[in-house]
Amino acid sequence: MQFRPISVILVGLIVLATLGISGCSSGEEHSESMSMLPEFAHDAPVTVQQAYQFAIEHPDILANHPCYCGCGAMDHLSNLNCYIREFNDDGTIVFDSHAVGCGICVDIA
Repeated sequence: MQFRPISVILVGLIVLATLGISGCSSGEEHSESMSMLPEFAHDAPVTVQQAYQFAIEHPDILANHPCYCGCGAMDHLSNLNCYIREFNDDGTIVFDSHAVGCGICVDIA
């Protein structure tokens, strides 16, 4: 019988918990974030649109994940910055178009 290291089990549980939490969002929130997509993402592949949608709905999650595509040279501090430059006080979002053309960013999201 083989035993897996506890770290592998913990990572698996964290992934399952994250999927469960993201799966619990309401359909209304999903529709609203789709309507908030930036114009430049409207013709992008579905995976890119979904990644932007995830960034809108869960900025706190992406803010805690680094990006490995080399975008740090663009002053990106996390994977969130590949999608969103800033949140304005009035609730509007200033988007970044970098992730539209970067599969690494989309894969991370």
